[in-house]
Amino acid sequence: MGGTEIFFLVVLGVVIFGPEKLPDLARKSARVVHYLRGVANNARHTLNDELGPEFAGMDLGDLNPRTFVQKHLLAEGEPVTQEIRSLADDIKAPVPAPPRPPVRPAFDSEAT
Repeated sequence: MGGTEIFFLVVLGVVIFGPEKLPDLARKSARVVHYLRGVANNARHTLNDELGPEFAGMDLGDLNPRTFVQKHLLAEGEPVTQEIRSLADDIKAPVPAPPRPPVRPAFDSEAT
């Protein structure tokens, strides 16, 4: 967020809530943010404890499908990656169009 956006939000907060209630609302919102961060950290630690030492080095960002694909399928030097890329190159190769049957002119037996 830039300075103008913050200024706009402060002015909007003063207009909506008034200058008397604004500091109290700011304190309450800071407490809510602090509480939510604590809940998220507690959930992360509980998940790491429950999964055990096998998953100690796991980052929660690895569960994102894009990250998983980039880390495991698009890594250079892996034989699976090379095979997938060669198959992708084969698919990208242009496929020749099937030959078209010769076009016969329309024939009308009753024309003449």
